[in-house]
Amino acid sequence: MTGRASVAVALSMALAVSACGSPEPTSAAKETKQLEVMSWWTSGSEAAALNTLLAAFRQANPGVEPVNAAVAGGAGSQAIVALAKRLQAGNPPDVWQTFTGKSVQGYAERGTIRDVSSVLTGDVSAAMQPTVRQSLNRGGKPYGVPTGAHRSNVLWFNIGLLRKAGVTPPAGNYTVAAFLSDLQKVKASGATALCLGGKDPFTTVELFENTLLSTIGTAGWKDMVNDRLDWRSAKVRSALHSFGDILAYADPDASALTWDAATKKLATGGCAFESVNDSAYGELIAGGAQEGTDFGAAAFPGTGSSFLAVVDVFVAATKAKNAKNALAFLNGISTPATQVAFHKAKGSVPVLRNVDVSSLPAYQRQSSKTLWSSPVLLSVAHGEAMSPTFQEGFYDAVSTYVRTRSTDAFADDLRNAVANDTIPQR
Repeated sequence: MTGRASVAVALSMALAVSACGSPEPTSAAKETKQLEVMSWWTSGSEAAALNTLLAAFRQANPGVEPVNAAVAGGAGSQAIVALAKRLQAGNPPDVWQTFTGKSVQGYAERGTIRDVSSVLTGDVSAAMQPTVRQSLNRGGKPYGVPTGAHRSNVLWFNIGLLRKAGVTPPAGNYTVAAFLSDLQKVKASGATALCLGGKDPFTTVELFENTLLSTIGTAGWKDMVNDRLDWRSAKVRSALHSFGDILAYADPDASALTWDAATKKLATGGCAFESVNDSAYGELIAGGAQEGTDFGAAAFPGTGSSFLAVVDVFVAATKAKNAKNALAFLNGISTPATQVAFHKAKGSVPVLRNVDVSSLPAYQRQSSKTLWSSPVLLSVAHGEAMSPTFQEGFYDAVSTYVRTRSTDAFADDLRNAVANDTIPQR
């Protein structure tokens, strides 16, 4: 895995080429019959979820046919490169997918996307999870509409393989030490202990994020976001050592697997555990696996009291050719019926209190409960909590540690990222 090949580089590129002033918004009053929607949702569950949004738009806007301009690549690694080229050429898609926090704020800072206050009206804004709502803002105005929240700090497991290895499925108060012991038991049983979609670099970085959170806790996470975390501290070193120990049990074929291929391998009994955000839930269900029979889930060890969020957001280009339709698409995302259909396919949960989750499966109902009852933290791996420059450094630091197992080299990479960061963190 190389951090320089990660989505962080692509996002930095997209922001840099769009840094050409604050263009005047295209009028949203112009009537057209077109809409282009760019995303990276191409796996089975992702495509199905996107189709629910497109279908709802078609129904509400007869005669307008949205163009699905999705670009394959985990966490948007290829879509953001394609977007950067479009922005550089002055030919943006009308609507595109990004992440909340620093990602959406970066586009807003450069005038690339429009204020969506007309979409996130009082009722919608008031119903939104507060941390998520605040993360959309720049200068007191929102610049994106979230589809929902994925929980990143999740550990998935194949029930049959754990039973064969004599491992009790993880539950509350599960620790990293217990996890390592269970990985060893699975390995001793002859099965592959840990699935990892290493072809998508974000999966390895998510695994480290989860291990770091388990060690530094919610307070430490807030220190990190505010640039007060000592990257040479005993807690960070402990997290790195645990991360290295966990990686020792990873699938030997990990480097050839995308995140969704790794998840399918877990579903079919090719490995026992996987730590990845709950996009995996949508893939497991789409592939025919049954919750509670074939697979189960628990919070990543030591992180059960928090919700590490990956929040997908759609934004509208300031220079959208079809601006009225772009805003209409964003407006339809928060409709309760559309939300329920979307999350049933995607595996995520609504960030709006007025969406009834009672018809969602058990895992998602529990995830929703955690979202509303626990601290919501933003991800570094997905460019939400920190600037693209720091995110790139974070990927590089994880890659360096995977290659060298040097905690000092890891800290040096992050020190360099902070030194090179010219984008304000707050």
